[in-house]
Amino acid sequence: MNNYSRIRVGIAGATGYAGVELLRRLAHHPHVDVRLAMGSSASESRRVPALKRIWDAPVERFDADRLAAETDAVFLAVPDTLAAEVGPALARRGPRVIDLSGAFRLQSESERAHFYPHSADPGLPVIYGLTERYRKELGAAPLIANPGCYPTAAILALQPLIAAGLIDRAHPSVIIDAKSGVSGAGKTPTERTHFSEVHGSIAAYGVFSHRHEAEIEQELGLDVTFVPHLVPLDRGILETIYARLASGVDAQAIERTLEAAYAGSPFVRLTGSDLPEIKHVAHTNYCDIGWRVEKPGGQLVMVSCIDNLVKGAAGQAIQNFNVAFGFDETLGLN
Repeated sequence: MNNYSRIRVGIAGATGYAGVELLRRLAHHPHVDVRLAMGSSASESRRVPALKRIWDAPVERFDADRLAAETDAVFLAVPDTLAAEVGPALARRGPRVIDLSGAFRLQSESERAHFYPHSADPGLPVIYGLTERYRKELGAAPLIANPGCYPTAAILALQPLIAAGLIDRAHPSVIIDAKSGVSGAGKTPTERTHFSEVHGSIAAYGVFSHRHEAEIEQELGLDVTFVPHLVPLDRGILETIYARLASGVDAQAIERTLEAAYAGSPFVRLTGSDLPEIKHVAHTNYCDIGWRVEKPGGQLVMVSCIDNLVKGAAGQAIQNFNVAFGFDETLGLN
């Protein structure tokens, strides 16, 4: 347990989709005192209509000095470039930092330089914040790199099976067909996310070049083919995952392994052969995982669903905060 009753919290990037989700939930967290809500730049402060009667004060201009001086924990829901600049510096000055950007998710210096060229060696320990996998390490982490939304769904589904040797490593061919709502692209509008481009359509993007593929491969220790798609939904991720099973592995072995892996994980729900849907997890911190097996040692199909703004961003960040400070893991999330 912790020695705090209420943690002084600052949120940077509080006007973006993930930032608004953070502020909406942390404002009602029983052990949080939200001291600062800031934007991601030095622009003028403004009020956020979606937060009326939740946070009626203006969201202020970004100020790293105030975050360092006035908080015990800082959530960074800011662009990678800003997180790379201020995240380690804030952590060295005292607050625990939970970074929702991708700036420090990749451990390989070469991979990080390729996908996040502004992210130098942070010079202090960084824990990859997939709560279910690194729960024990979070307590002492000065800087937590919150996972990406696509990797969260993929790793939670696959990692226990790979660790248990249930996936055929002699002929690995793991394919992750992922589909995300438009909010996953962030709040800044682009041609790709314009209503008239997205509505009534579905499009693949980032084939063989998406930075989340490197993140997934890092955590699985296995090469994958990852193809993300943009679909006309505001939120949610559904991933259909294809893998070849090791000899003799059947559906019961998959069930036993996943049940053992997530017996103490309140936000992973196993649905077995009843394959989950985005509407089952929308606005929640759950990851729902279902599966079907063609035949023992044959083809495995898994479906993993999350809300990209909750379990894929703000919710998982709060889950990491709760574990890091010794609170009940579910606070602010149910």
